[in-house]
Amino acid sequence: MGGRFYALRGNPRIRFPRTVLFQRRMGYIAQLNDTTHRPPPMIPFAARTQATLLAAVVWATSVGLGPGAFASEGEGLEPLANHPRTSVEIVDRLREGHFIRKPLDDEASKEMFDNYLDILDGRRLYFTAADIAGLETYRLELDDALRDGDLEPAFAIYNRYRDRAVQRLAFEEKLLERGVDQFDFTVDESMELDRSEAPWPASQEELESLWRLNLKSRVLGGKLAGDSLEAIDEALSTRIASRERSIRQTRSEDVFQSYMNAFALTYDEHTQYFSPRDSEDFNIFMSLSLEGIGAVLETQNEYTIVRRLVKGGPADKGGELKPLDRIIAVGQSDNQPFIPIVGWRSDDVVQLIRGPKGHTVRLKVIPAGEDESETRVVKIVRDAVNLVEQSASKSLLKLDRDGREYRVGVVVIPTFYVDFKAMHAGDPKYKSTTRDVAQLITELKAEGMDALIVDVRNNGGGSLQEAVELTGLFVESGPVVQVKSLRGRPRVLGDRDDIAVWNGPLAVMVNRFSASASEIFAGAIQDYDLGIVVGSRTFGKGTVQTLIDLPRQRGQLKVTERQFYRVSGVSTHYNGIVPDIIYPTPEDLIYRERERGGAIANTGDVAPARHPSANRFGPVLARLRSRHDERTRDDPEFAYLKAKRDYIEHLRDRTHVSLTEATRLKQKEEDDAWDLRLENERLVAKGEEPIASMDELTERDDSEESPEDDTLVLETANILADYVGLASGLALAEIDAKAVVQ
Repeated sequence: MGGRFYALRGNPRIRFPRTVLFQRRMGYIAQLNDTTHRPPPMIPFAARTQATLLAAVVWATSVGLGPGAFASEGEGLEPLANHPRTSVEIVDRLREGHFIRKPLDDEASKEMFDNYLDILDGRRLYFTAADIAGLETYRLELDDALRDGDLEPAFAIYNRYRDRAVQRLAFEEKLLERGVDQFDFTVDESMELDRSEAPWPASQEELESLWRLNLKSRVLGGKLAGDSLEAIDEALSTRIASRERSIRQTRSEDVFQSYMNAFALTYDEHTQYFSPRDSEDFNIFMSLSLEGIGAVLETQNEYTIVRRLVKGGPADKGGELKPLDRIIAVGQSDNQPFIPIVGWRSDDVVQLIRGPKGHTVRLKVIPAGEDESETRVVKIVRDAVNLVEQSASKSLLKLDRDGREYRVGVVVIPTFYVDFKAMHAGDPKYKSTTRDVAQLITELKAEGMDALIVDVRNNGGGSLQEAVELTGLFVESGPVVQVKSLRGRPRVLGDRDDIAVWNGPLAVMVNRFSASASEIFAGAIQDYDLGIVVGSRTFGKGTVQTLIDLPRQRGQLKVTERQFYRVSGVSTHYNGIVPDIIYPTPEDLIYRERERGGAIANTGDVAPARHPSANRFGPVLARLRSRHDERTRDDPEFAYLKAKRDYIEHLRDRTHVSLTEATRLKQKEEDDAWDLRLENERLVAKGEEPIASMDELTERDDSEESPEDDTLVLETANILADYVGLASGLALAEIDAKAVVQ
């Protein structure tokens, strides 16, 4: 495809609660960036080899030690030399290649201006109304500046934000110098939880009042958690130091990427500019493989800490690097000097450690639990690392019903991945979702599987190709999805191999965080009536993105080129997939309904594509729902989920948090009592011993669950067991009817 491939993703910035069983876990996986947070800065290709100290020096200069890349004390950031030309290229590519043809005019400028302010100060805790008034001169000028490659507005706005951020930290440091015991928690004060629509602070005094309330809230939070004043003071001081370091390490590339994404957002929420480093990480995420050491890293204070090792990776196999080791320097081959990395950004450390397989990297570490005088050198030969946590996985659930054992296979698909590089190179063993799932189904069939659950909860999407091919494992032949440009006719993508890997009883589990490719798959299964879809309404992303390389290795653009429609012709955009059977899912309420930003709205439906119906679940759906309702009506687990959902709905109505200790204590006691009562109601209903304290509840919540313990998976298995029985009855009735006719 010549530097282009199609990808579908939902909202990658969603953070899921711990109670979601199969949640997405992304981190610095030796070395994979967590791009759900602030986009990381660029790093040139030459920096990935670091064959000599000179190369390292060149790299350090190019990523931040050169003019304008880092801000010195009292100075602001400036654009890099290549930014103006890259910005013009981004503008041209979006105007030419996006699904929507949109003028670059004053309206676009106003929207971009607001987007940029939201990116920098979405909670309105840094800029004052006077700041905004001073920046308003740019509101109608950004369109003209973009055409000319003029980035002065981007950096002027950012540097004003940076000044305010530095002021806030200085203000908080002064408050802490007076001691955390200065705060009076008997005063009737409160803090607004969501300030995204609040007016900008009218004065410096009002701004500082907000900063004081935020600090006071954190102190009160520490007290309510049982921390000592000394521990609270230390934690807050550490947080301020970390924030100061983050501001100091911000680069021009960070500012440029945020600014260009403010422009991309004027088109739609899924169009995005990727820096060269982001592009590399995106490809790693899509292929679920990288070349490195296989370690999850995080930053604590100035140190890079090994959080854990990736099972089966080079570091895990070597056995020398341990969790909680602190990496203080990185070297390449034996004859190259170490590069100290204390105080570095994690993404820079990641890039230094990552490298081609077969090459050695040396890490100077302080072993876990040792003081700084104890160091050792660990040598690791880089190799391919498979990110197995994001690969499809299986389990077999055994269900006893009416004297019969049902074997229900459970296949969990966290994302729709494919190794494009290996595929384009003709590697017959390239890794993909479809290949992995086909193998898992084959293994489950060998174990005597009677029915199959495909779990795409929390699956934000991935490859369009994989969504189509995965559906082909269940559809013998026919259309899977329709895609169209703004003015073009729908194009049907489908399966033509006349083979289904599984044609038995099937259920697809979805929730609010199932998006894009997941919706294509679930929608097709539902349209063909091949299986039953259960869970909660999905995210509602009905657009297709293309990843386009920018010239001179300046990153990539993820551009929305087309919309997709179900086989039935219905658009999923903002609508999502409505399950056949709805489950009470409290976690869905944590995600609030998003605004329909950008230029893309639901453009209506298209004509359905001709397709056969398996007519499997339609005839018995009403009876399956009735049995589900009857089974879960008095079920303690479902009662728990419903009650929890109602309570979260109640909590969402809170707009302010009290900073009065007595009020907060009462509220905390009420919340804890509600949690404890609800948990004990569930335990008693199940015939188990109740718990006595929130500590026991926390321990229970932190325990890992298997599919057998997952209420929703178990209920889905019961629905499939119901279907097997009902389908057998229908088949016998048809045989009897034929006998009568004859």
